[in-house]
Amino acid sequence: MRRKVLSALLCTAMVATMLVGCGAKEEEAAAPAQEAAPATEEAAQEAATEAVAEAEATVGERPEGGYKFGYTCMDGSNPFFVVLEQTIREEVEANGDTLVSFDPANDVTRQISGVEDLIAQGIDAMFMNPAEAEGILPALDALKEAGIPIIGFDTEVADMSYLVSYAGSDNYNAGYVCGEDLVAKCPDGGPIIVLDSPTMNSVVDRTNGFLDAIEGKGFDIVAQQDAKGNLEVSMGIAEDLLQAHGDVVAIFGGNDPTALGALAAANAAGLTDCKIYGVDGSPDIKAELATGESLIEGTGAQSPISIAKKSVEIMYKYLAGEEVEDRYPVDTFLITADNVADYGTDGWQ
Repeated sequence: MRRKVLSALLCTAMVATMLVGCGAKEEEAAAPAQEAAPATEEAAQEAATEAVAEAEATVGERPEGGYKFGYTCMDGSNPFFVVLEQTIREEVEANGDTLVSFDPANDVTRQISGVEDLIAQGIDAMFMNPAEAEGILPALDALKEAGIPIIGFDTEVADMSYLVSYAGSDNYNAGYVCGEDLVAKCPDGGPIIVLDSPTMNSVVDRTNGFLDAIEGKGFDIVAQQDAKGNLEVSMGIAEDLLQAHGDVVAIFGGNDPTALGALAAANAAGLTDCKIYGVDGSPDIKAELATGESLIEGTGAQSPISIAKKSVEIMYKYLAGEEVEDRYPVDTFLITADNVADYGTDGWQ
């Protein structure tokens, strides 16, 4: 917002200077004896300098009527993002400010259009979670051109230089702890299926962590496919894969909805000895773990509430003119049937 003000004032001053200069040249051509142009140009330049100084003096001041924040995430129907958006909204509104949200439903083209619409609505700053790390760059360019600061959360963009700061889970560790648990429970290894999402940096990091943890431990990845982080998509993919690989000892899903889709497919296929892992720590996954009878073996848990509160905290610090770090990591950890009672099943941790 402050950059928009400064940019507008600079542009106005430049135009004013150019107009004065052009007018002076026309006047000089008509009457060479007149020498008012240089003095007038100097006055215009001084006015521009004063305008910029005045704008800089207001840095950190709250706008009249409060801030208007934009918000977008990859999939607003995902329970993780439902809680995250709700928490950000509660924090923002508690400060007397406004949050305008847009859900692209995992479509980066729609997300770009949605960001453009938010810019047109006059947002002061943006909370950003990309549907695609690379694909979102045109929207980041538009925000940068408009002088709108961006706080990223949960999933990185391909070029982090666009962001003021970022708050997100240690996604690599979230996958790694799942892999560690699988190695401990299946010391002889075996065939496994990996359901990832290559366009989502958070899921890529989780998958890399999981694969690193099981490397050299006797596991054979018989299939690795893009489930797009979606329950229905993962269920359909898993149903097809399990027809050819019904002997798998484990399935890793890049998030909890993917793991739940795999669970539905595994149950339908009659599997009784397959360990399914997800990442999120959602109430649905924890409810499965609490039964003690589900094929869900564990989840690399994160906290959407913590991510949301940290994102809002960073945003207000930045808008107040305070220095912020480039990155604020949020801890992740494993939840299994052994410790799920410590976290409950009726909400997020």
